[in-house]
Amino acid sequence: MASAIIHICVAKKINEKLQVEEKPFLLGSIAPDISKQIGEAREKSHFLTSLKSDVPDIRAFLDKYQNSLNNPFLLGYFVHLYTDKIWFDEFMRERLLHHSIHLLDGTTVNLPPDEIREIIYNDYTNINVDLIDEYDLDLSLFYEDFPLPNVEMDEIPVSKLPILIDKMSIIIENSKKTKGYVFDMPIIIEFIEYATTKILHKIEEYQIEYH
Repeated sequence: MASAIIHICVAKKINEKLQVEEKPFLLGSIAPDISKQIGEAREKSHFLTSLKSDVPDIRAFLDKYQNSLNNPFLLGYFVHLYTDKIWFDEFMRERLLHHSIHLLDGTTVNLPPDEIREIIYNDYTNINVDLIDEYDLDLSLFYEDFPLPNVEMDEIPVSKLPILIDKMSIIIENSKKTKGYVFDMPIIIEFIEYATTKILHKIEEYQIEYH
């Protein structure tokens, strides 16, 4: 799945167009990942259809929550799920299908899919600082108190979201610039811009009312 910082970057870019209340929207954009922090499986929080699938079932989410997406938190949740869908359906599929990744030194290596995933996930923290600067992220969400969203969801325990917020503050504090294995900024920026455009189109296509 895309990293939390990537999710926040996509959400921020989308909100430049939508102009909904930002903090609950950004919190919603990382909320599905609370499952990992509390030791629960991703299937429920990410609307996965099976243990073998990484791609969220967007229709299942919309069938349940589409009429409530004027709530910024739930709209952010939708953005998270669709960002993951693009990540696995397109971004990761291309790399895993060819069993190869391109390293920053210009070489190409062939590896089993599990090893490719591990390298990519280990690469996330290497670009956090650059992404925070590039997208001028407001990280006060992770350091200032604000009310939890007034929503009820079966998929996550909303009352436990402070655990996720605390974890994010630790990730940000521990982020540092190091040479990455796979990703450089142009690759990630391309993904963020592509995901932003596609999700905005989907919001229009699904006739999602967000005001």
